[in-house]
Amino acid sequence: MELDFEKPIAELEAKLEDMKELAKDSDKDVQAAIKALEKKIGALKKETFENLTGWQRVQLSRHPDRPYTLDYIYEMTSDFIELYGDRSVADDKAMVGGFGSIDDQTFMIIGQQKGRNTKQRQLRNFGMANPEGYRKALRLMRLAEKFNKPIVTLIDTPGAFPGLEAEERGQGEAIARNLKEMFMLKVPVICIVIGEGASGGALGIAIGDRVFMLENSWYSVISPENCSTILWRSWDYKEQAAEVLKLTAKDMLSHKLIDGIISEPLGGAHRDVTWMAKEVKRVIMETYKELAKQKTEDRIAARIEKFGNMGVVKE
Repeated sequence: MELDFEKPIAELEAKLEDMKELAKDSDKDVQAAIKALEKKIGALKKETFENLTGWQRVQLSRHPDRPYTLDYIYEMTSDFIELYGDRSVADDKAMVGGFGSIDDQTFMIIGQQKGRNTKQRQLRNFGMANPEGYRKALRLMRLAEKFNKPIVTLIDTPGAFPGLEAEERGQGEAIARNLKEMFMLKVPVICIVIGEGASGGALGIAIGDRVFMLENSWYSVISPENCSTILWRSWDYKEQAAEVLKLTAKDMLSHKLIDGIISEPLGGAHRDVTWMAKEVKRVIMETYKELAKQKTEDRIAARIEKFGNMGVVKE
């Protein structure tokens, strides 16, 4: 599946395939034309993906082939053990988590999980967690703290589930408690936005010592569509809203709301999932080694100061 802005590239690639078929029984002139077209495609790809708008990055973050939380977990670990339930209401399939080893170091890895097809999307509730999902995440974080294991959270959600039943079971309280408790966790916490990072649904598992974003992910208080609906009473201005919201990784880094950007393969993370997982793994291990050297009380104080400074304006 190609997105709208990828269609010119797809058309050239289709033409290239046709030329390769013809070249099987053709002369050197066709081979030279093939090389020229390959060079043109490469240049067009680079130009396209280096100059994406905010809305285009939002589209890439939602690409149906983009790797989700469990894809990264299974690529990075070989012994992942998923843990279930919040020990109160239910097991929320939109939030997954468990212990897994990365380079002989055990981590508690937690994240929102979306589905690939209609049945999976219904099961995972489109990656929108209920209160029991956030309570499960907090239970697993406390378990990691008990056994002195570092925590990695992978954020990919269009928001916490806004249904009436979620509000009845205390959605706001569950997220607020996670924010409060995550500030005080004694173990290192590394947070990575791998796709969509919308509203409190994302922030509920995103209070960490280091927060990273993938190059084509987004992080904002509201989605472009909902922002457009509120401001203009229509979804038609979502592209304009995406620019105004400053939701891209570059925007977040420039405002010091995240600590770094993780590069993606040309065309997006779905182009090379194995390479992308290795890059995420590299960042996790480098960051963990840095955080592990710090004293617990210093790490907690720095975490509180980091988020406490956000939004402060000095005149």
